[in-house]
Amino acid sequence: MLLDYIPVLALMAAAAGLALAFTLMSELLGPKRRSAEKQMPFECGNPSSGNPKRRFSVKFYPLAVLFLLLDIEAVFLYPWATIYRELSQGKGWMMLFGFAEMGLFIALLALALFYAWKKGALEWD
Repeated sequence: MLLDYIPVLALMAAAAGLALAFTLMSELLGPKRRSAEKQMPFECGNPSSGNPKRRFSVKFYPLAVLFLLLDIEAVFLYPWATIYRELSQGKGWMMLFGFAEMGLFIALLALALFYAWKKGALEWD
């Protein structure tokens, strides 16, 4: 059972190794000239303006929470998709149960998105 996780662990080790290698190479090989202009914070390439500790509009938070919820719930589609072939080769009721379960899940997601849309939670104004 643990042997099934070796490729995942190898991928995680390779990703961490590459991130570490790129960070070390940029630190060792990159230019070291520091200037006041390089030390200034920026936002998307533009000089920052205003107080960085200002509060966001309250309308930002429902949109952010909605994005997180839909994003996290979309992650649940992957395990179902990986076993769908196994479900479809099983008995008829098993395939129907798996399909109905995912249909209900997607219908609830669509209903929640429609509700948020009608309430104006997707408006950025």
